[in-house]
Amino acid sequence: MRRVKRWALPATAILVAAAVLAPLAAPGYVLSYDMMFVPHQPLRADLIVPSGTLPRAVPQDALVSLASVIAPGWLIQRVALAAILLLAALGAGRLVPAERLGPRLIAAVAYAWTPFLAERLLLGQWGLLLAYGSLPWIVAACLRDRGSTVRLLAACAPAAVTPTGGLIAFATVLVLAPRKAWLPALLNLPWLLATALSSADGRSDPGGVAAFAARGTDWTGPIGALLGTGGIWNAQTTLPSRTSPLAPVGTLLLLALAVLGWRLLRERLPSGAAIRLLVLAGGGFLLAALAVLPGGRALLEWAVTGVPGAGVLRDGQKFLIPYVLVLCLCAALGAERIGRREVLAGALVLPLVIMPDLAYGAAGRLRPVSYPADFAVVARLIERSPGEVVSLPFAGYHTYAWNRSRTVIDPLPRYVDAEVVRDDRLIVGDRVIAGESRRADEIRAALTLGKPLAPLGMRWVVVQRVEGEAPVPPGALAGLRMVHAGTDLQLYENGSSQRSY
Repeated sequence: MRRVKRWALPATAILVAAAVLAPLAAPGYVLSYDMMFVPHQPLRADLIVPSGTLPRAVPQDALVSLASVIAPGWLIQRVALAAILLLAALGAGRLVPAERLGPRLIAAVAYAWTPFLAERLLLGQWGLLLAYGSLPWIVAACLRDRGSTVRLLAACAPAAVTPTGGLIAFATVLVLAPRKAWLPALLNLPWLLATALSSADGRSDPGGVAAFAARGTDWTGPIGALLGTGGIWNAQTTLPSRTSPLAPVGTLLLLALAVLGWRLLRERLPSGAAIRLLVLAGGGFLLAALAVLPGGRALLEWAVTGVPGAGVLRDGQKFLIPYVLVLCLCAALGAERIGRREVLAGALVLPLVIMPDLAYGAAGRLRPVSYPADFAVVARLIERSPGEVVSLPFAGYHTYAWNRSRTVIDPLPRYVDAEVVRDDRLIVGDRVIAGESRRADEIRAALTLGKPLAPLGMRWVVVQRVEGEAPVPPGALAGLRMVHAGTDLQLYENGSSQRSY
């Protein structure tokens, strides 16, 4: 019996990870919005320290490039995604202050099967989800291992692969173990230094505040969605089950269990720790809801236009992570407090019942695909004569037939070993959120006016076959020589290029 109890939590974590990531048993790459993995991502200066844009993927891109030296991209992706689910389930199950196995399993399943995880997974933000999976371990290192800098470093490191994750790790340690806050601050140095070295304006388009505001999916509105750990701005990454009448019912049940379990959390954690966790969760919830609260949108618009770096607050729903963890811990303890077996069993399966379509890669939406052969051919040709590459159609995200008509960020900047210029603006519905790259502005202006691109001095131009986008203006390719005419990619060389990279 002791052996069963010992292995029940790891077995549950493995089962949850397998249920969510089952499609990844097939070969290929899962490409969805920001989730971009390629066979071998090169290690370039613009991936370590982006010069023309803000370092949103620092040090994430550099770490993937380093890992690509010893492992193929498909393996790196699977390790990263499995780590998210396993860290989340194991971490929450170990963190909940309960001796009985039932509450531990409830916390594990609840935290690894949330709308937040599902929405960010479909949006492809695996780096942010590493912070999600790491948070229980960070909290445990702060509360139980205060003397161990090594354990706190190991817990914070996965969170710091993205700026937002690094900030969440820093805030957590600052609240729970302030004397150790220097450690996550140190881990944030890569993106802080990259920001200081970037030529991009640290201020952001205020239009992004409304575009990234939390979004409701039922009659409870944005606040109800946030209380249920959802509310992401992108409707395409919201699972159909979130519009079901069961969704608000499930949220109410979780909240009721959490209210019941709060007293046990406060009694069993070290003195004052539960209150500090609640403050952390409340602060994260406030940031997530700020854009939909009275006066909040105006405040955020002022901040992102006047305070360099405040643009990280636009998509405030990302900061919901501490609230999600506290909710799941308290709900597990609430089920324990009631004590009846049927309540424990119901709490265990509740996340699966109200959101069954997270299973099997969000009902098959996370199925791997293979890159067309044209990508490898074009990458080899560019490698022989490196130089700046312009990717057309000029957009940040594309919908490809070979990617099962799913939208994904342009693969070329990570696939080819050269600096690739793409449109860094973000289109959300009918809103266009301005980017930071001056070079992108220059190329966009030429395309809008129908002028040829050759005089702008890029070395290469790649034209991709995409769905639903306007064709490349005929005059844009004037003066360029076609080098490769493939089905999915066409490569043009600029013989008059004066730029050298």
